Amino acid sequence: MKPRFDFDPATAIAHLRASDEVLAKVIDQVGDFVLEPKQATNLFESLARSIIYQQLHGSAAKAIHGRVLIELKRAGGATPEALIATPDAALRGAGLSAGKLAALRDLALKCREGVVPTLKEARKLSDAELITRLTQVRGIGAWTVHMLLIFYLGRPDVLPTGDFSVRLAFKKLYRKRKDPTPEIMIRHARLWQPYRSVASWYLWRSHEVEVIL
Repeated sequence: MKPRFDFDPATAIAHLRASDEVLAKVIDQVGDFVLEPKQATNLFESLARSIIYQQLHGSAAKAIHGRVLIELKRAGGATPEALIATPDAALRGAGLSAGKLAALRDLALKCREGVVPTLKEARKLSDAELITRLTQVRGIGAWTVHMLLIFYLGRPDVLPTGDFSVRLAFKKLYRKRKDPTPEIMIRHARLWQPYRSVASWYLWRSHEVEVIL
């Protein structure tokens, strides 16, 4: 069964249209909200993928991620236990940098210690609680957790102020002379609550069309 959002996208769109004239025009020109949460088996697997993909082009990251999964499969699969059991040499041979290997080792340890919750536990925690807990892992910052909240957990009210594409779209659409600070974006995004994730998705998609305001 595909994961679903725990909110009604149609209600979210209606709210955003009514609350923000600029965003209403973006919605009209981008089209339907078609995002679906990605299937997540466990948080370790999702976060490990995020760590591997950091600061790499998509094709290179995909190749390294695939090789790492092959190594983990030899030890039982994409789990903390498999990561712990896999030698450094095998993971470095798969293409991991020393920094990313250290981050994955710390992720596995934090999973074992319970700092990183299970997927079932995570669904019961607030966004703020998850950010506090997951950013204790080496190599995981607020942006990574925001992506997890939106794309894997389907949370409706996440505003990734640290995302370059979201900031760039906000600056262009709302005609800001300077790069918007997180505070400016948060203040404006009060109009979008409780559906800031949906608004952010439209900001991302606005780069793909010629939005006429």
